[in-house]
Amino acid sequence: MLHWTTHLKGVPKRQLYHVAVAVGCKVYSFGGHSNTNDMDQIAVHVFNTVSMRWMKLPPVTAGRGERTLEVPSRRRKHTAVLIQDIVYIWGGECASTLEFCNVLYAFDVDNHGWFKPEVSGTVPKARRSHSACVLEKVMYIHGTKRPRTNDIHKLDTATMVWSLINARGIPGPASTCHTATIIGTKMFVFGGRGDNFTYNNNIRVFDTETNLWLSTPSVQLLPEGRAIHSAFACCGELYIFGGHNRLLNQSFSGLWKFNPETFCWRKVEPKGKGPCPTFSMCCCMVGGRIILFGGYKDVDFQYSYVDEMYILDVSPSLKTLCKLAVIQYGLEQSELPHDLRWELAAMNSKRTV
Repeated sequence: MLHWTTHLKGVPKRQLYHVAVAVGCKVYSFGGHSNTNDMDQIAVHVFNTVSMRWMKLPPVTAGRGERTLEVPSRRRKHTAVLIQDIVYIWGGECASTLEFCNVLYAFDVDNHGWFKPEVSGTVPKARRSHSACVLEKVMYIHGTKRPRTNDIHKLDTATMVWSLINARGIPGPASTCHTATIIGTKMFVFGGRGDNFTYNNNIRVFDTETNLWLSTPSVQLLPEGRAIHSAFACCGELYIFGGHNRLLNQSFSGLWKFNPETFCWRKVEPKGKGPCPTFSMCCCMVGGRIILFGGYKDVDFQYSYVDEMYILDVSPSLKTLCKLAVIQYGLEQSELPHDLRWELAAMNSKRTV
């Protein structure tokens, strides 16, 4: 039973076209549109899901014994993946020069240090608005903008060798601002924007074992075509949330679920109050909870940055449901244990992190 359990304000501003990964009980957010920094370095914010607090990491300086050249510049529309204890940042648009990047950067979550891994092989061309996903120790990069393409590159982080995959089959229309999600050994690509502001709403499936784009059956019920949405896998199924369709001048707030076995979509209605129509939110799974934050919201065709966070509990415990009832009905809390009162305060929608 999906349930929106927490709504918090105070997310670092300008979190648009940012990327994030979950590391244990923390969420690391990298970059984004117009993120401010005293130096031309990517901004790194960390959210602790236990203390419910944000922290901004200080910029790298020569005094810390690190080379600032190994730190990525401020950027947006890039990708980030976590492999073991290293976050790999690739691609994107540099905020200061507006140039696209194809340099691989690595961030060690243990010591918060940056470095540039030495790579070889067929390095992808610089790009932005692509997708990235991980299967074991391999990172897959798919698609791009200017020009739009369906190529797939992979980086084997065990050998740090890039290679262009000779994909077979029909990949579907090239798009940008789509999502690619690994379920099992297959990559599920959804949405994105094509040429002439066409928006995809079909699923494209790539088999990483055979390097084949699979033929997919037609589906009767489909989500609206969209781009800049969020996607995550849970219990062997694909979920998508939010997104925007410029052709329709519409943003979305609904949650959809796709079953790879039946190849069917179903609109999901979680309990509780979720985000308004939003796009470019970051989405990370921490335990059995989905953390969504940042992006751009659409209220009566008025767009503004989102400085809010929503938490979607995939299977809330009886304790969580009881806490929600205490908040909903305004029940007396003074006799409750201190730890429980703190947890209730952390779930209060009026609270600022």
